[in-house]
Amino acid sequence: MSSFLFYTVNGLVLGSTYALTSIGYSMVYGILELVNFTHSTVYMVGAYLFYILAVVAGLPMWAAFLLAVFMTGLIGVLYERLTLRPLRVRHQPKFAMLICTIGTSIVLQNIFFLTMGSETHQYPSLFEGHYLRVGGFNITAVQLVIIVATAVLLLAFTLFINHTRVGMAMQACAQDGEAAGLMGISVDNIVSLTFFIGSAMAAVAGVMGCMSYRSVDISIGTAIGTKTFASTVLGGIGVFYGGVVGGLVIGLTEVYTAAYLGSNYRNIPAFLILILILFLKPNGLFGKKTLKKV
Repeated sequence: MSSFLFYTVNGLVLGSTYALTSIGYSMVYGILELVNFTHSTVYMVGAYLFYILAVVAGLPMWAAFLLAVFMTGLIGVLYERLTLRPLRVRHQPKFAMLICTIGTSIVLQNIFFLTMGSETHQYPSLFEGHYLRVGGFNITAVQLVIIVATAVLLLAFTLFINHTRVGMAMQACAQDGEAAGLMGISVDNIVSLTFFIGSAMAAVAGVMGCMSYRSVDISIGTAIGTKTFASTVLGGIGVFYGGVVGGLVIGLTEVYTAAYLGSNYRNIPAFLILILILFLKPNGLFGKKTLKKV
């Protein structure tokens, strides 16, 4: 029983990182109907920025964390304005924007590859040596913080979306961007805010995830990208709470499979579940059918 609880905690930690990262996918798709393949690289960028600020620059870790999250949010706004907005203004097809996100991802990866190298770096932790003894096993402070922080951020984001004017403006843009613009909403500003929030949450997930595993390298964005995108599709792309549920499902399934069947099989059941759900419910667990005028 204690082993099962141990695996469950690990699954929740892994699923929480997927959940936080998937929010950015869902937000961007909800407003622009665009799959943003740069987003998984932003996860890596946030993790590396914290490492650079805390280890290389020597800032206090709490300050490095806040600054890394803020800077990653600004990077999200910057690449949206420089790469995606010109295409959107010129009414270029979504396919062109999709290719642009792939190109931006490659550029960011190579920037950090050239500056930080390909080797794995030991990652600092805010909660070194702190743990809680439960049921015969240790839950580290980082694991507890990841789970609690994910719950708090998701609650705060839900309240922000449903109970603020900006959040309602984001919902309006997601429903019909052109109509929202005619009603006086600055769609460009809303899109920029969406990229800032999504990128900042990816940075939180990246920093916390690397603290949990105590390492960072250039490939972590690619490693999490597939799982996060699968989480988003499983829950219903464009529905942020669906991505959260999908992330937790895939995280738990992945850990249980590795524990009871072997690490070589850890990715198979999660994607089998994804395929099965898409056969039975093509829009995902929480996705809804939409009608488009032609």
